[in-house]
Amino acid sequence: MKNEDILDLNQDQDLIFPIINGKVSMAINRMMYRNFRREGLDITPEQWTVLAFLWKEDGVTQQTLCNSTFKDKPSMTRLIDNLTKQNLVYRNASTSDRRSNYIFLTELGRSIKDKANKAVYETMDAALAGIDEEGLKQVRFLLAAVFGNIQDALSER
Repeated sequence: MKNEDILDLNQDQDLIFPIINGKVSMAINRMMYRNFRREGLDITPEQWTVLAFLWKEDGVTQQTLCNSTFKDKPSMTRLIDNLTKQNLVYRNASTSDRRSNYIFLTELGRSIKDKANKAVYETMDAALAGIDEEGLKQVRFLLAAVFGNIQDALSER
């Protein structure tokens, strides 16, 4: 590889990392906020990730939610505290391990699923507009590869 190729690769990485790391995520989150509000929902994209997991598998430990959403314990505790205040979830202490709490959806938490998912689908439809199926396959492949590489690198420590 020539020195100028290395320079170009470095410039590409300087452009790619901020896009993957922040700009796209921030823009999607901003649109999700807007679309949640349009649906009359007072939830955040972070809260939606917890709710979405619970809609698939209700009654899991906080640690399971941490692992599945890549949130640390203090962040997850705050998220669950806020979801509890909004009457969307509740905690049940484990009978076998006092340190564990199981998180369950309330009736209200279950009832907002369709509206929340509609807001998310509208967001993703807007974000992916004009990208054909082949482009989507490439995006999925590349993002999965980046994510897998990061997971592997983190597990080596």
